[in-house]
Amino acid sequence: MTLRVGVLGYRFMGKAHANAMARLPMFFPDAPDVERGVLVGRDEAALAAAADRLGFEEISTDWADVVESVDVFYNLGPNHVHAEPSIAALEAGTPVFCEKPLAPTLDEAEEMAAAAREAGVPAGAAFNYRFVPAIRYAKELIEAGELGEIHHVRGRYLQDWLVDPEAPWSWRNDAEMAGSGALGDLGAHTVDLVRFLVGDVARVSGQLTTFVDERPVEGSDETRPVTVDDAYTAQIELENGAVGTLEASRFANGHKNDHTIEINGSKGSLRFSLERLNELELLSEGDRGYETILVTDEDDPYVDHWWPPGHVIGWEHTFVHENYEFLSAVADDGAFEPGFEDGLAAQRVLAAIEESDDRGEWIATE
Repeated sequence: MTLRVGVLGYRFMGKAHANAMARLPMFFPDAPDVERGVLVGRDEAALAAAADRLGFEEISTDWADVVESVDVFYNLGPNHVHAEPSIAALEAGTPVFCEKPLAPTLDEAEEMAAAAREAGVPAGAAFNYRFVPAIRYAKELIEAGELGEIHHVRGRYLQDWLVDPEAPWSWRNDAEMAGSGALGDLGAHTVDLVRFLVGDVARVSGQLTTFVDERPVEGSDETRPVTVDDAYTAQIELENGAVGTLEASRFANGHKNDHTIEINGSKGSLRFSLERLNELELLSEGDRGYETILVTDEDDPYVDHWWPPGHVIGWEHTFVHENYEFLSAVADDGAFEPGFEDGLAAQRVLAAIEESDDRGEWIATE
């Protein structure tokens, strides 16, 4: 069986997933056969050039013509176009893979999750950092009780691409299209890793900040207002009693793509940074300090598909792992995690952080 895939979006994430689909038959022999069928976008000329470059057979400027004609639909467009095409595909019985955050608003995320429940087909949320071998290894350690009772979790996602006030305006700076700024774009990943590794968040106390109120429109003398956050911080309490802090910023000078998580337990601790994604720092019970473990052995998660031990993998490999798991679930009519329920759970935390900032008080996530 060959899965014919339709993909909405051909820029950053479109490239990442097209690359992943191309790599699958080379490194995952048991992966389903995949046909990069239809690439969807608005600009026909740019779309045709992207389809040629990314290996798609056809193009379409209307997603409505695609969602019923493909075996799988990938929604990699801006946040404000997540809900309608994804729901339409699910109503047609087409499995959907959607970028994060699941939607700009909690209401839309709830509608998408409800559509996925009703459809009963795989509906994946794009939290690719679950598929980093070091993160999978960290989860194994936690579930085996190596860290003991979890007391603290600290997650941060720092970038600096908006430090310059003259950096151009984009849809990511607009609340109508993005929903939120660093909170949704970066914080969604951190919230999902906290849930994946430690457990659900019970309540939050958050703060959002915008440092630059308007930005120039590229190619013109105009400016447009920035209506989302540039950074957020939050205190969290988990359902299991652990406490933690979350943070994300696009103004953290010197940090390009620094997604880190630290977990402290009664027996040990661990630390991970995306900028050193092949490594996990581990403090085991009785040790005096952290040990840096290179997570590239054959028996480490996914690593046997790639290179000899010690030959590191990169950011793009997380998408190969993610696509392998999702497309295999589609082919086998099986389950896939993280799904739309996970996307919805993360969205509830994001919405609670926004509400906390607005009201100045702790907010429960349910």
